[in-house]
Amino acid sequence: MEPVVGATPKVVRSEQEWRESLTPSEYRVLRQGGTEPAWVGEYTDTKKVGVYECRACGTELFRSETKFDSHCGWPSFFSPLAADRVILREDRAMGMVRTEVLCGNCHSHLGHVFEGEGYDTPTDQRYCINSISLRLVDESAP
Repeated sequence: MEPVVGATPKVVRSEQEWRESLTPSEYRVLRQGGTEPAWVGEYTDTKKVGVYECRACGTELFRSETKFDSHCGWPSFFSPLAADRVILREDRAMGMVRTEVLCGNCHSHLGHVFEGEGYDTPTDQRYCINSISLRLVDESAP
């Protein structure tokens, strides 16, 4: 994964440390910018109330109240918890121009954000995030 121009992550680990703290699948997505297959992620259809954290560093990224059914095969959110929780950068991989979403704390790859797709959400944005990049802190249980 290429570095984010002009930004230094708050959480800095060597590639070896990342490999030791993440499973091979998590490392491929979070640190190498991969994508998990559609419809297989643990959070694609969940309705639990809570906060979604970065699986790599634990930063709170999204709240369940901003999650919506986009029927795209990955969890979708219309807004991050706060603007500084994510970093957006241009992604020209796959023969197209997209906007990549990274964790603002450790710069791990989360997914992509799309605009203007016509979803009935307050922002008309769809943060299409890999389940494997997230960890849900469930607030619905007593």
